[in-house]
Amino acid sequence: MRPARQSTSERRPVKTDEADAQPGAFGEKGTRPRRAQKRSFWSPLVRAGLVLGMGFGGLADGIILHQILGWHHLVCYTLNCRPSSIEELQLENTQDGYFHLVLWLVLLAGTAMLFRAARRMGDAWSGRVLVGAMLLGSGLFNFVEGMVDHQILGIHHVLPGSAHQFLFDMLYLANGVLFSVVGALLIRSPRDASR
Repeated sequence: MRPARQSTSERRPVKTDEADAQPGAFGEKGTRPRRAQKRSFWSPLVRAGLVLGMGFGGLADGIILHQILGWHHLVCYTLNCRPSSIEELQLENTQDGYFHLVLWLVLLAGTAMLFRAARRMGDAWSGRVLVGAMLLGSGLFNFVEGMVDHQILGIHHVLPGSAHQFLFDMLYLANGVLFSVVGALLIRSPRDASR
């Protein structure tokens, strides 16, 4: 049987840092009421995870697609992204280096945000929420980078010059959407936040 609802004037807003110490809507300790869950979606831990996820998502793109597979660079000057001279390759590598420098700075900022979130008294520390936020950040990076660089500006594609160039671009965008959805679901999951 459900407990009787309190009138609006009797309700006290539940702060995010108090939610884990109080029984939840169904009486289980550590379960947050729905209103507190929505408020905590943008908690310091989630914001830190988003920034870290964007940095790690960018590094995955730069290290795997730019350097290991050599499929593209930040800016491609030919249709298939194969440099026509040593000077062009050096320019593309320098641009990739600046891209990685920016990502390194994003990761430093995310690490500082993570330490600040950890030091806040009362914040629920949750590996599930952090991983979810990092997946969401990585997915947002992939989707925005795929839309802007691949589709709108056309400065490079995932596998330029391939017969399946458009398919690879769409798979990259789908990966961004998938990571974002899974990340958001992990953040909002009603399971105990201490896990």
